[in-house]
Amino acid sequence: MHADRETTSLPQREPTIRVAAMPSDANYTGDIFGGWLMGQVDIAGSIPAVHRAKGRVATIAVNSFVFKQPIFVGDVVSFYTKIIKTGTTSVTVDVEVYVQRDPANPKCHKVTEATLTYVAVGEDRKPRPLPPQE
Repeated sequence: MHADRETTSLPQREPTIRVAAMPSDANYTGDIFGGWLMGQVDIAGSIPAVHRAKGRVATIAVNSFVFKQPIFVGDVVSFYTKIIKTGTTSVTVDVEVYVQRDPANPKCHKVTEATLTYVAVGEDRKPRPLPPQE
């Protein structure tokens, strides 16, 4: 068995978001669209960025995005985030994505890893400095 296909367990912390993959998020063969997953990763990554910036942020870069395994209709998808770097105006966030599938014979797989950078923006939507860390 390939290492990426092995089952794992969820991280021992709360996910930033958790959502069920629905038929409207999939192609006709039941595989979840990569674009849907990218949107969900962006939402999850923005949450700690907004908290750190204490306000609005804009996505400025998808630094990396690796699809390790497919996601299927019915999978419960959990997104775990961690701030890995801050700059004067920017926040870089790691996002790890896991699925839980087959409730009759539960399995958990890590399906995606991504790193995104957000910039804090003011009401004028121009970059602004991050507030001091509390």
